[in-house]
Amino acid sequence: MSMEHKNLIAAIYLKNGVAVEGFEGKACVVNVDDLVRSYNDSGIDKLLIFDLSESDAEHEQNLRTIKDLNRSIEIPVCAGGNINRMEDIKKLLYAGCKQVMLNSAKADTPHLAEESCRRFGRDKLALTLTNVDILFKHRESIEENISEIIVLNEDIVGTVGNVTDLPRTLMQNTFNLNRWVTLLHSETVHGIFGEYLNDTETDIMALKHQLAAHGIETKKLQTTMDFDSFKLNDDGLIPVIVQDYQTLDVLMLAYMDREAFQQTLSSGKMTYYSRSRKEQWVKGETSGHYQYVKALTLDCDRDTILAKVSQVGVACHTGASSCFFNELVKKEYIEKNPLKVFESVYGVISDRKLRPKEGSYTNYLFDKGIDKILKKVGEEATEIVIAAKNPDAEEIKYEISDFLYHIMVLMVEKGVTWEDIAQELAQR
Repeated sequence: MSMEHKNLIAAIYLKNGVAVEGFEGKACVVNVDDLVRSYNDSGIDKLLIFDLSESDAEHEQNLRTIKDLNRSIEIPVCAGGNINRMEDIKKLLYAGCKQVMLNSAKADTPHLAEESCRRFGRDKLALTLTNVDILFKHRESIEENISEIIVLNEDIVGTVGNVTDLPRTLMQNTFNLNRWVTLLHSETVHGIFGEYLNDTETDIMALKHQLAAHGIETKKLQTTMDFDSFKLNDDGLIPVIVQDYQTLDVLMLAYMDREAFQQTLSSGKMTYYSRSRKEQWVKGETSGHYQYVKALTLDCDRDTILAKVSQVGVACHTGASSCFFNELVKKEYIEKNPLKVFESVYGVISDRKLRPKEGSYTNYLFDKGIDKILKKVGEEATEIVIAAKNPDAEEIKYEISDFLYHIMVLMVEKGVTWEDIAQELAQR
């Protein structure tokens, strides 16, 4: 058997930009952003998104939702639905999807697959199957242009395996351990998706350990160093500094013993040892403010762990976002962190728009409107080009700063934040 990691996959069905239940799209479920974040943190390895749109306008709305979702998660997304031409495939790939699903029920799919494979590459294309007709009629073409099959009909799982050796992802709506183990032991079965994995109450990490006990390799949290190699304090504990993995804000300090460390690895949720209660505790178990592990790093002396986490809600029991809010000493200094400088200047510009200040140049630009702002952006861009011809680097630094200021005025005017820009760059 191949030791390749098998994928546990969730699926989202989109109607009018919101998540609905299944292909019928009858009932709305939880907020799609919350749903995706839950999948992103729980241990789901991949996300399938099915666009159930019936019009061009709804299709564009779902595309915007898919693009927004791709900005907020790390797990790969494969999307499909209402794909009629190569332009639709391009839009999904540009929206951040790693792969696009073509519909085998459409007559022109073999031709579209061949054309799109030449343009985007075979690895970008998957094929959804509800029956095996297309494989009997166009097997050679499909195998040449498609990298993976998404089997939507549980009844044809065996037949598909007999017809082609293409990698397969299988729909299995109910959990049957023996059946799942048998299916996943096949080298050509790369993953499973379905209602059981879509349920946010399913403990994905526990399921992965269950499968591991039967020889199925999945992506789990594994430490490179054993707990015995850590330097513990007199109580047999190691302190853990907890940091938000995106903002890098320090959230809290807690302690772990061996059991808490092992439980953190197996569950994917930060688990600590309470020195006052003398017991294990899962952060968020009572409040719902869980901390999902993104990274654990040991310091140079091996006596402190730095945990980067995805924090649900707030970290502090007082309701504060961080436990560190009692300011003791603060010396004024000029902030040099680039992102914080950008955010600070952006904040001042936003404040000017909300609370105009007499004589403010920023308010002058807002008052004149978008055409004036765009004119200044264009002028400043030209100034950069001119300054770049000057051997003195000081001039170009000055002009770039002017340009960025005017860009931020434009961003505030259009409601675009630095976070939006950073997320867009990160997914490219």
